[in-house]
Amino acid sequence: MDPLVERINQLTHKAKQEGLTAAEQAERDELRKKYLAAVRRNVQLQLENVRLVDEQGNQTPLRKKQL
Repeated sequence: MDPLVERINQLTHKAKQEGLTAAEQAERDELRKKYLAAVRRNVQLQLENVRLVDEQGNQTPLRKKQL
């Protein structure tokens, strides 16, 4: 398992059992931010590689939705 996830899990278990110090809470929050950034980056890369294929076999990359 990823060391980042292992440390987040350790801090979560400790928080449930005995509570965290302010430094540990700050560490957990920072690790969570790093983890979420990595997940978002991986999803973005996956979506960039997705291609839609029509009946004729033409491939079209996904486009970002205009808001």
